[in-house]
Amino acid sequence: MSTRLTPLQHLARIGLGSFLAFAGVSHLTFARDEFQAQVPEALPLNEDFVVLASGVVEISLGLAFALWKEKRIPLGWLLAAFFIAVFPGNISQYLTRTDAFGLDTDRKRFIRLFFQPVLIGVALWSSGAWQERSQRSNR
Repeated sequence: MSTRLTPLQHLARIGLGSFLAFAGVSHLTFARDEFQAQVPEALPLNEDFVVLASGVVEISLGLAFALWKEKRIPLGWLLAAFFIAVFPGNISQYLTRTDAFGLDTDRKRFIRLFFQPVLIGVALWSSGAWQERSQRSNR
């Protein structure tokens, strides 16, 4: 039995998916240089490759999350894992004091770190993944 979503959860799922798809497009176009600033220096890959590949992944995940209702729960978990996977880039931006996206002070870069757990939570809540896990553990 699949967890039923509230209208607010549906709206949040579609909004988060749309936002992610837009962010992915920006990786490939107008914000490409800004995203390169978030690629950790320790990552042994070309920065542009990382930005382009993550952009394609974001577009794919975003569209799937917004539109593929039947797979929303596994996509919610996958999206949460993606947000965890890219978090080191945000940490790197803070530690290396790299300016990008208007994050031009240590304080702004530090505050940004707290938004990643929010994105993870919204992905799990808006997909119904967290509720389904809770229901399974109560059985």
